[in-house]
Order: sequence, then structure tokens, then C-alpha cells
Amino acid sequence: MGRAFVAGVAVLAALTGCTVQTPDGEGKRRSPVHIELPGSTPSPGSTPSPGRTPAGGGATPRSAPPSGDGKPRAAPTPPRVLWSRGDTGRDVRELQARLRQVAWLFEGPTGTYDEPTQRAVSGFQGKRGLPRTGRADAVTWQRLLGMTREPGRWDLYLMGGQSADPPDARCRSGRVLCIDKTSRTLRWMVDGRTVSTMAVRFGSRGTPTREGVFSVYWKSRDHVSTLYDSPMPYAMFFSGGQAVHFSADFAARGYAGSSHGCVNVRDEAAIARLYAQVRNGDKVVVSW
Repeated sequence: MGRAFVAGVAVLAALTGCTVQTPDGEGKRRSPVHIELPGSTPSPGSTPSPGRTPAGGGATPRSAPPSGDGKPRAAPTPPRVLWSRGDTGRDVRELQARLRQVAWLFEGPTGTYDEPTQRAVSGFQGKRGLPRTGRADAVTWQRLLGMTREPGRWDLYLMGGQSADPPDARCRSGRVLCIDKTSRTLRWMVDGRTVSTMAVRFGSRGTPTREGVFSVYWKSRDHVSTLYDSPMPYAMFFSGGQAVHFSADFAARGYAGSSHGCVNVRDEAAIARLYAQVRNGDKVVVSW
């Protein structure tokens, strides 16, 4: 019977995950059979079952959740693009004028987001550790605003492109070079109709362009100034030595410079067409 009892205990141990204890370090024999039931705490000295941890240790997750609430973190939203290649308008002019202030753009402003503007924006972004997209986004714009001043009207139209003001009343009849100092424009008008308009530049405070009503008295296609030894192509003289003519300096520097009293035109193709149409005796009106 004793053998049968021992066999029965061995079977029970196998079925319930029991372990047979050996004498401890003091030579004391423990209970011959330890039964570990599901959810129970192991006795001191026992070996934890696979997949469990000692009491108080807690379960160790296989991987940490990506965020505190266990939900995946969303990718950062890229800043909103304000202007990019092909856009036009006054805001693009301001962007270009501000880029000129920090020496990233040397052309324009033109009011068109062109390739030079894209390169300038990309360079500005890279210098400040921003993504070099070449597109003017909200972050790039705020950084540029913080480094520049508000551009004035002639910063925005440094190289021309401004609209002409309404013509002076004296320009509404006949053939007239209608020159407006306020809007810095010249209208070529015939019988009250504007044929063409172009940006012009005037003399400095020391050598101002005279105002009034005059007439073209001499045309000189390849004129060179004897007083200043400077070229005056397509010159149309209207008051002493003052003439409407092409200026390479105006083409290069815009309103950053001035004439010695003449009316400068920066668009050579435009003044070439004008020169071909104007006759001696045509009226010239210079006004504010």
C-alpha cells in the first residue's frame, strides 16, 4: 500500500505543477510536496513558473507604448505655405524686398515668385536650419519679418513696375509725353489715349527735373553728354539740357540712384519704341 500511496502523490504532483522540496541549508526537511495553484504567490525559495515574475515585480510588457495613452503619435504638421513658384502680387514684392535687405536677393522686386526668389528663400532657410523647400511658409516668413524692416513704396518698386496715376489734365489732347513725378511714370498719350507707360527716374535735390509744359525740340539716338561725359541713348530733349533718355544706371540700380535732371527710362526696348514714335514738336508735361 505504501508504494501505491507514493505513486499517487507523484501523479498528483505532475498534474498540478508541484515540486518536490529538498532539505534546506539547516538540514530541515520541508513539506515533501508543494502545490502551486493558479494565481497563488510562490512560497519562499520556490522557483517562479515560466512567464511569471516574483510577487510585487509586476508583469513586464513586451514593448513600450508610443505615447502615454497608448495611441500612436501623429507626425508634425508642416507649416502652411504662403507663397511659392509662380505666385504674383504685392505680398510677393514685400517678400522680395525683405530678402534684398538681408542680401539673399539682388534682383527685383518684380512681384513674381520666380527662380531667383526660390533660390533666395531656399538659401535663407538653410542658413537658419529650416527645411530648404524654396517655398515661403509661415515659419520662414516669421523669421524673415524678425530680421527686416517694413519696406516703403520705393523699396517695393525699386526696379519699376508701379501703376501710373491718372494723367494731368494738360495731357488729354494732342501727342504728349505725360510725366508724373508722384507715381514716377511716363505715359505716351495720343488724343487722350494712353499708348504706353513706363517707369522713369528724375534728378536729385541738387539737380532737379524741371516741371511745366514743354515740347521736344531735338532727338539724338546715340547722344553722349558733353557735361557729364555719359551716354544718353534715345535722347529726346525738351528743356535745355534735360531730356528723356535710356539710363543703364537706372536699369542696374533702380531708384537707388538719380539723374542730373533728365528723365531716365530703364526699359531700353520700351524707350526704343517710344523714340520711334515721338516727333519734334510733341508736347511734354512734367508734373507732381
